[in-house]
Amino acid sequence: MQKPIQELAPRVSDCLKLIYALQERGQKVTTSLVSEQLGVSDATATMMFKEFAHVGWVEHIPYHGVHLTQEGELRAMEIIRHHRLLELYLSRELGYSWDKVHAEADRLEHVISEEFEARLDELLGFPTVDPHGDPIPSKEGVLAVRHGVLLSHMSEGQVGQVLRVSDQDPEKLCYLGSLGLYPEASVQLLSRAPFNGPLRLLVGDAPAQTECFLSVDLADTIVVTVLP
Repeated sequence: MQKPIQELAPRVSDCLKLIYALQERGQKVTTSLVSEQLGVSDATATMMFKEFAHVGWVEHIPYHGVHLTQEGELRAMEIIRHHRLLELYLSRELGYSWDKVHAEADRLEHVISEEFEARLDELLGFPTVDPHGDPIPSKEGVLAVRHGVLLSHMSEGQVGQVLRVSDQDPEKLCYLGSLGLYPEASVQLLSRAPFNGPLRLLVGDAPAQTECFLSVDLADTIVVTVLP
């Protein structure tokens, strides 16, 4: 019998979550990439890959990285569900700003029980998205797909609504928040400077709209729904 999620070592949970995130972005999951992002040695990352393969969570091909199996993806979904429910609780009920909930949820996701998770879900009204607009997996491990386009791919003059912000860097989130670029915010691309220059945006609803400039790199972290 596999251990409940709260009994898994934090590093194991972090690794499963990272593998899923890398796969979601279409990146190759290699030992060097995982060790760099988790802050562990290549030997430790390799050992975790082998352990995951042994319990059936990943398919491991030496020198070609790993890929989550169906069972591994379900385990990752369970961790992500804990994490995103906690982020929303911290934001909505305890007043944490959206740039601080990620680190706090990272510390708590390993220790809550399934009963606590169920009560948290009910308290929050069975939510489907976290404070960054990321979908919250269902109890069964199903993650609803939220279709949109990158803000950087909008055409000049197009109007959209922010769907999700995928970057978890606190400083970047704090900056984007200062511009009003939260989920559900209205945004219009006014113009783009040539040679990959910054985007000129109109953020918010009239009459409180504000104009700002945003780098392409930051615009690549924002997914929007383009409006008619």
